[in-house]
Amino acid sequence: MLNGFAAYGMWGLVPLFWPLLEPAGALEILAHRMVWSLGVVGVALIVMRRWAWLGELLRQPRKLGLITVAAAVITVNWGVYIWSVNSGHVVEASLGYFINPLVTIAMGVLLLKERLRPAQWAAVGVGLGAVLVLTIGYGRPPWISLTLAFSFATYGLVKKKVNLGGIESLAAETAVQFLPALGYLLWLGAKGNATFAAHGAGHATLLAATGVVTAVPLVCFGAAAIRVPLSTLGLLQYLAPVFQFLLGILYFHEAMPAERWAGFALVWLALSLLTFDALRTARRAALALRGRGGVVDDTAGAGAGAGAGAGAGVVEAGVVGPREASADAAPADAKP
Repeated sequence: MLNGFAAYGMWGLVPLFWPLLEPAGALEILAHRMVWSLGVVGVALIVMRRWAWLGELLRQPRKLGLITVAAAVITVNWGVYIWSVNSGHVVEASLGYFINPLVTIAMGVLLLKERLRPAQWAAVGVGLGAVLVLTIGYGRPPWISLTLAFSFATYGLVKKKVNLGGIESLAAETAVQFLPALGYLLWLGAKGNATFAAHGAGHATLLAATGVVTAVPLVCFGAAAIRVPLSTLGLLQYLAPVFQFLLGILYFHEAMPAERWAGFALVWLALSLLTFDALRTARRAALALRGRGGVVDDTAGAGAGAGAGAGAGVVEAGVVGPREASADAAPADAKP
């Protein structure tokens, strides 16, 4: 549980970190995150001696293609998130991770032809109403939230097909990102616009720490996922956007007029419907299994989900029914 709180807590407090990297722009920060993340996970894999997956991956062109797609999608997600935080849109960014479960469910229905229970349909409908209210409130569609939610949901869908563990998949994706990111940093340096080492050793250290900020929560989540029931992780996941939302209001002092409160209230209502329905369904399934003399082991499911690269599911099996939403998990390494 402590590892779970640590992982989601760090993801929730990460908006405090990105502003420390200014005057570096969002693209430069993103490039550093890609470069240094590969270094950190590379060291982790060397220490753990986990390289067997690499040869198998290289022999599967389809998986390599999916890894490339995942790397491209998470690049968009990370870049938009960093820009939104440093541009004063922390609350809108937090909304993206609140509505992500609803987007994931919708993608499961539209792309995977999955069936939803009535409460899940109601949650999706309320979520659509929330987006409409927020569009009126912002005077435009909440594009930051929608971009983060759709990119994260797409990333989770692709990662389910790849079926790699969290650290391994992060290593593979950052390997794809590494050369373009390094090339951009070298080009930026050649133009004299790079901030690395131009603003003191402290700033350079913070830029290098982007790799640690990416990897450490993933390690904590991995430790939690194999020991904590998925239903518990499904509830813990909301800590991150809650922390981000509170930071946006209380620390960054972003405006929250009445129509935005109304939109967020609808989102929280939709998530409450999902959570209640999932807990009720899980309880019924457990009772039915016990009635047949079976054994319920939620933590085994958690370990399987983590091992399959399910990671820090924005919609875990405890939040969405395990059959009704096979796109129900979004990977830990995707977190902001």
